[in-house]
Amino acid sequence: MIGPAWLRRVNREHPHLLDAALATFVAGVGVLPLVFGFGPDEAQATDADAVAAGIAFALLLARRRAPLAVLSLAILSLIVVTATSGDETPILEATALIAVYTVTRTASRRTALLAALATAASLYTINAVSIGSLNHPESLGAIAWTGMAAAIGGTVRTWRDYLAATEERALRAEATKEEEARRRVAEERLRIARELHDVIAHHIALINVQAGVASHVLRSQPDQADEALGHIREAGRTVLDELGSLLYVLRQSGEEPQPTEPIPGLSRLGHLVETLTAAGLRVQHRQSGQPRPVPIATDLAAYRIIQEGLTNAHKHGAGGARLLVDYRPDTLHIEIRNAVPSHPSTTAGTGNGLAGMRERAHAAGGTLDVGPQPDGTFRLDARLPLPELPAASHTAAVEATG
Repeated sequence: MIGPAWLRRVNREHPHLLDAALATFVAGVGVLPLVFGFGPDEAQATDADAVAAGIAFALLLARRRAPLAVLSLAILSLIVVTATSGDETPILEATALIAVYTVTRTASRRTALLAALATAASLYTINAVSIGSLNHPESLGAIAWTGMAAAIGGTVRTWRDYLAATEERALRAEATKEEEARRRVAEERLRIARELHDVIAHHIALINVQAGVASHVLRSQPDQADEALGHIREAGRTVLDELGSLLYVLRQSGEEPQPTEPIPGLSRLGHLVETLTAAGLRVQHRQSGQPRPVPIATDLAAYRIIQEGLTNAHKHGAGGARLLVDYRPDTLHIEIRNAVPSHPSTTAGTGNGLAGMRERAHAAGGTLDVGPQPDGTFRLDARLPLPELPAASHTAAVEATG
């Protein structure tokens, strides 16, 4: 409904109250000739005016419940009253026009159009027959008034549909925003879990191995036990430092400066191999191709994949692993192979490490393949995309490799 806010609120909360007020107003106007003894153009009031007012009151009370039925009864009543009294009954004509407005506002567009055409034809015919002229202005005016009522009803309908569509779009946008927020929260939780696993799992595995070594040689070889305890202290200090850096980032609001510690990458690969070697894993590290700077995301993914792969080889392998880092023209190829012990450990992993490596590889646009091989080894194969080398650099890399 178009109008003041208070009127729209009343129409929304108490529609029948507004209908009763409208019916009372129209019926009251119809009763005025009986009160003053004459109607428009000083025509004498008749009982038909009272009947028309009563019919109008009853029909307008029901216009929302059955608009088409009210319109049909209004036109039928207008025909009957006009034929009986021989005079025009403007109150019933007004009732028919209000019913046309209601039909065009609530019914389908096809139904509204047919109802408006039928009403215009009926009112024109009634007025033309009553006046006795087909070209009389009042007869033609009936068509104009019907068209105006239908246009107003159509306008209100269009406005209502527009508001409903706008509200629906707003609700859909809000739902989409909430869904996007939930998706981002889930992705962030997954990222944090992956970072925590990568930061903690490697060092905790080293601590566990070194603690076993220290317990085994504590009495017989105290110097070796002391060395193992030193490795435990170093691993514990490292994991605390990395956890501190990670928690510092998580606490930031986005405006504070970020920590200056570099993101772990392939430049720290030597330290990683040394740490694992000190923990008892024999690592045969071979590098192929021309080393060059790689994108930060790829650098971090490569380091974490190697870290997790070698940690798994340490925990589940036979004590040794072969690591290949191959810089190809457009791909960084990482391969880790380790022998499988004849009596595998009964302690099964959670699978989070493999899932995290696969997610990191996919996030960097690469692939990861893991599994046992026919030669009795376990193989990890990761391929991460790299920016293509210029032709001259590619030729130099091939010569260096050859």
